[in-house]
Amino acid sequence: MEREGETTIAGVAPETPRRCSLSFWEVTTASGVVLGFVVGLLCLYLTMPQSDYSFLKLPRNLQDLQILRDNLEIYTSDYTVQVLVGYCLVYVFMQTFMIPGTVFMSLLAGALFGVIKGMALVVSTATAGASSCFFLSKLIGRPLIFSLWPDKLVFFQDQVARRKDGLLNYMLFLRLTPTLPNTFINVASPIVDVPYHIFFLATFIGLIPAAYVTVRAGIALGELKSLGDLYDFSSMATLFLIGVLSVTPTLISKKKA
Repeated sequence: MEREGETTIAGVAPETPRRCSLSFWEVTTASGVVLGFVVGLLCLYLTMPQSDYSFLKLPRNLQDLQILRDNLEIYTSDYTVQVLVGYCLVYVFMQTFMIPGTVFMSLLAGALFGVIKGMALVVSTATAGASSCFFLSKLIGRPLIFSLWPDKLVFFQDQVARRKDGLLNYMLFLRLTPTLPNTFINVASPIVDVPYHIFFLATFIGLIPAAYVTVRAGIALGELKSLGDLYDFSSMATLFLIGVLSVTPTLISKKKA
């Protein structure tokens, strides 16, 4: 039931949570995007020398990541372009289709390319992947978002509607803090009419602090015992402080108004 004064999506009462159902054309669009990534990876594979590539799989834990790092280091110097392109394709694919594990890819960037190159790679591919998810969601995401996060969607729509004048600051705050999951932000933003230029800038800028923490940790990958070691209290406090500072101008302008 809709609560009194609750903001609705596009002027329509929030939909009742339902099973996700896509039309034929929506399934075709998603399948076409998947096929494009698969063809790109296949073409890349054909340019590599014959070898045993059984180590190539999405890492699900630190042990998988260390095995992947150890093997890719052999190819990085002689096949730098192929490794970079393959990394970018996989990262963007994971972001586009909300596949968990991009934190391992960020660690891998630090382990293979160092802090500066690794950060540039992670921020650019993460932004590209988020943008790809944004536009795919714009085409076919409405049934999915109402099925998975109906309550979060209503909350997000309400917050976006209230902060039109300071939307960039609010989106930066979301990227810098764990207020809402990044996956949800990627999928929901086009549904609640967040302009793409705002989405892009907030994503590109907002991902830099967390990318730095993760990429730097990737350099000392062997010392990590768990993913919990990435974000200690000081790191989380710093990210939260940056997030608070990002919305401070909006709060001040509202008080002066």
